[in-house]
Amino acid sequence: MGPPMKIRQVLALEWDAIAGIVAAVVAIVLHFTHVVDEHVILPIVLALLALLFLNFMRHARNNELTAEQVERTAHAVTGIQSALKHPDVILIGPRHLRAVNQQFLRQMTGDTMWFNVCLSMYRPPPLFEALLRPALDNPMVTAIQFVLDESQKELWDRTIQPMIAACDGGAKVREPRWHRLSRTVSFIIADSQSSGGAEALLSFWGEPFMAQTTGRDVPRFIFHVQKNAELLTHLVELERGCARANCE
Repeated sequence: MGPPMKIRQVLALEWDAIAGIVAAVVAIVLHFTHVVDEHVILPIVLALLALLFLNFMRHARNNELTAEQVERTAHAVTGIQSALKHPDVILIGPRHLRAVNQQFLRQMTGDTMWFNVCLSMYRPPPLFEALLRPALDNPMVTAIQFVLDESQKELWDRTIQPMIAACDGGAKVREPRWHRLSRTVSFIIADSQSSGGAEALLSFWGEPFMAQTTGRDVPRFIFHVQKNAELLTHLVELERGCARANCE
């Protein structure tokens, strides 16, 4: 490996520049030793100037070619980036579930909707602090609207509502809308400070998306629905459909 590397280093040297420097040194030495006079030195100087000019022109052309290649590469990268489409929905597994949920709650802004969530998740104080309290403490959240199944009303009145009322941000939680909901889809939807648009955390009741632990359903997998995803419109329409059915 050693000799080939040395050969490449030798070939990479600027031999024309080295030859010019050697010729200049020799000419100066000969002039000072009175071996040659200025009539001989002048052509050497002119030749060296011409050599340096040619060397400069060669490097300038190489720099232009390099700049063109860099520009073409930049355009190609821009084209690739514009062609890539960010996923509309991201699956979040158990290891990142709590971190993504807390980040989502801290980035929420404006009015938020909590549709068909399982209130038993918030019954233990540690889970209440981790899964609901960040939304209550978020100053950018103006309202929290729960849309819940009627079967959870007793748990709300007995346990969840008093815990919310004890928090400083409890006043932003509106009276829940009670419906007869099938235990299929559950989601939280809100505008996000980070993306500047609506996003949602979507989950489904039952295995494998939820696991039952000590009498309560706990999410195991959730979907982070991104800004501008078509699914967001369907989620909003799902809640509106429940409201119309309840009015009828």
